[in-house]
Amino acid sequence: MGLNKQYYKVGQNAKNRLFGIAPSNTHQDRPIQMLVSDQAKISHSRLAVICIGLFTLAVGIILSSVPWLDYLVLKNLRLWNGTLSYHYWQKPGVLRLTKVFIFNVTNPEGFLNQGEKPRLEEIGPFVYREDMEKINIRFHDNGTVSFQHHKILEFVPELSVDKNLKIIVPNIPLLTLTSGSNQLGRFVQTSLSVLLRFMGGMTPFKTVSAEELVFGYDDPLTSLANSFYPRGKRPPRKMGLLLGRNGTLDDVATINTGHRGMEYFGLMDKLNGKDHLPYWSDAPCNSINASEGSLFPPRALTGSDVVNVYDKDLCRVWPLRHRYEMMEGGIPVGYYTPEDYIFRNGDDFPDNKCYCPGREECPVDGLQNISPCQFDAPVYLSMPHFYKADPSLLEAFEGLNPSQEKHETFFKIQPKLGVTIEARVRVQLNLKVEHAEIHPVRQFPDIVFPIMWLEEGVAELTPGIYSWVFMSTTFADHVAPILQYGLISVGSLILVVVFVRAYKNLVFTAENIELGKQKLRRGSSFIVNGQHRLLIIRDSYQVLHNLREPSRPDSVHLLDGESEGTEMQETSFNPDPLAES
Repeated sequence: MGLNKQYYKVGQNAKNRLFGIAPSNTHQDRPIQMLVSDQAKISHSRLAVICIGLFTLAVGIILSSVPWLDYLVLKNLRLWNGTLSYHYWQKPGVLRLTKVFIFNVTNPEGFLNQGEKPRLEEIGPFVYREDMEKINIRFHDNGTVSFQHHKILEFVPELSVDKNLKIIVPNIPLLTLTSGSNQLGRFVQTSLSVLLRFMGGMTPFKTVSAEELVFGYDDPLTSLANSFYPRGKRPPRKMGLLLGRNGTLDDVATINTGHRGMEYFGLMDKLNGKDHLPYWSDAPCNSINASEGSLFPPRALTGSDVVNVYDKDLCRVWPLRHRYEMMEGGIPVGYYTPEDYIFRNGDDFPDNKCYCPGREECPVDGLQNISPCQFDAPVYLSMPHFYKADPSLLEAFEGLNPSQEKHETFFKIQPKLGVTIEARVRVQLNLKVEHAEIHPVRQFPDIVFPIMWLEEGVAELTPGIYSWVFMSTTFADHVAPILQYGLISVGSLILVVVFVRAYKNLVFTAENIELGKQKLRRGSSFIVNGQHRLLIIRDSYQVLHNLREPSRPDSVHLLDGESEGTEMQETSFNPDPLAES
């Protein structure tokens, strides 16, 4: 319609010029103003769409260039009251099981009187579910938090051997007393022998139930020691290997929350107000630069292949080395095992020399003296069944079969979060017996005697904790690239569509302009030809009129300027106006 109006104006102007009629409006639009349509102009809505496309593209490029997701995850990983990591740490939503395996001595008489090797029969497992939470929590301004552990071990009969099963084991209180008497002189040993005869019922081996051995039985020597030992070093009134694990532990630990830097996340800062372990006098044995087992500095941030873990029962820091990456329930984890030198002889590995207190000779490979943590009882730690230990330890017994699959300690730690997904700490408690000329242990030779081994750790995560870890790692690692490159794609697509449509409109407008020009040229030629024909007709009429005597024409039909055709209608003349009158 716009072009038709313009054609009409052009034709009207031509007619006005032909007949000398002044135009009503002398203003003439320029061709570009006259021909460019409103659709070819950039509208506000189109500008808005372009801005949205540019913004979406820019956001996608920025997100793909910076580790924004890792920043958000690590920021929310810091320990603070109310965060998900705090709930995981304060009361772990994990199934923690402690499995106990006890060595039953099947030939005590043959060992004592006939020189036979002790024949050991592994009895178990005796399974206990560990309900653990952290209490007396106190946050400090320096980015640390203090707490105590509260543990309850509950027997799980459906997974266990009968806990009332009778087992023959070495008499630990008696052998502890007699082994330490060698440094007290002959007179003391004689007096001790008399005392033991007077007390009666003392034998090198004792028959107890599994429940009694684990959680305590009455023993006269233990009760006596509890009465005479000074406070702080006083042993329990009962004899039980895991007796101190139930209830609130005395130790107050202080760890880093991550606010001073995630490279210190979960690491101990103080233990009972001290920055070192009280059991060992020299470094590195007294170091507390370790995690308490649930949270570690994320390997994705630190890049370190070694993490350290501390537990009071271990009596030291254990270094764990990263071995390889694997998937656990759809979550990427790192697999860690103890360093090979962890129980190396101090003479061969000098860093372990400080684990040999006083002038004591360092034990052979595979043993760790933990007597400072066990009321000075000669208790030694090793891997189960003397796995990776000196062969002489294994050869002294029958019935031991070390296996990497069954007896190796391992941790599976998520590298981005530093969270323990699964763990098995497997250790064996051994009693180092020294021969003493005291009744009734005179036949007991020097030997490191296995008592029991236990496996403790995280069996599985609860659904809530698993979902948190999965969403923060696997899901986020897949969604983040989709989000980033999706924004880039959407932004690019919006801009491409807008510019393609703008280009098409520009081409369409150019075609309309060219078409309009062609029509104008054809219209102008048509009008010029019409003008020429009108001039010829007018001149012919003038000539005829001059040849005759002046008279009024009967009728002259001129061209209708507003009609679309310019054909000349029939013109009639009266040659003799008198004849008609």
